[in-house]
Amino acid sequence: MTTNERRQEYRTLFKQNVGKRLVVDKIVRIIVFACVIIAIIPLGSILVEVFKNGIMAISFEFLTATPGSIGSGEGGIGPAIQGTLIIIGLSSLIGVPIGVMSGIYLSEYGDNKLARTIRFFNDVFMEFPSIVLGIFAFLVIVLLLGHFSVWAGAFALSLIMFPIVARTTEESLKMVPVTYREAGTALGLKKWVITFRIVISAAKSGMITGILLSVSRIGGETAPLIMTILGSSQFFSSMDVPMDALPLRIWRLSLLPYDSAQLQGWGSALVLIIIILGINLAVRYHFANRKRKQGIFGRLIKKGIHAKN
Repeated sequence: MTTNERRQEYRTLFKQNVGKRLVVDKIVRIIVFACVIIAIIPLGSILVEVFKNGIMAISFEFLTATPGSIGSGEGGIGPAIQGTLIIIGLSSLIGVPIGVMSGIYLSEYGDNKLARTIRFFNDVFMEFPSIVLGIFAFLVIVLLLGHFSVWAGAFALSLIMFPIVARTTEESLKMVPVTYREAGTALGLKKWVITFRIVISAAKSGMITGILLSVSRIGGETAPLIMTILGSSQFFSSMDVPMDALPLRIWRLSLLPYDSAQLQGWGSALVLIIIILGINLAVRYHFANRKRKQGIFGRLIKKGIHAKN
């Protein structure tokens, strides 16, 4: 066989191989696209259904007034909106720092038996039913204090938050290339300085995603709140008394046989979705805008240095 014949044979085999790969690539793309559509259809149908049934209930009175008498169709969900924002904020203040610090430890100092044990129990804790955590908070705080309180609700929801934050933080930090850490070590920086000034800065996007995921998770939890804050028809007055929240209000309205109550329940669900969506968009916009400004300042500083040189 001559050299030209061998080349021709190689070209033929190469074309056949490339042709098969292109066919497989198209098939995989179609499958992936179909899976995306299948995942979006239920989500889109839920959003459309909530918007269609809840938009008629939205009004200024509905968003600001206290609940009216049962079955009257009057009143609103003002205390529930206020309570939801308070309970999410307080739970985040408790759960996010614990989760972030746990994730940092597991990622940067986690090559030991203690870390493996913590990682195992953290994964198990993530799978706990929320009602179990609510009962735990009821036994530990509500029975101990003798009354329902906002603290108990925040404690129960923080137990749901911090395993999610810890896991996503650990995985985000592990995705940062080892060369970043080696560069910091070569500069003579201490381990904690490398972690907080270099590694966390590189993994910030993934960590924020994990925090927002945990906020979205607790935003719709009802069972822990039944056992801890109980619910109320009045605006927030103290940390040591029952308080209302949108998941509780939706649950109670769904139990009533009145059409007006069902309408208010759909409206409450729509408001809850808007609040969670608003928190996600606001946080992402803040960090994106901050990153853009830092980029502008960085370019200005570089231009100034070049101008001096």
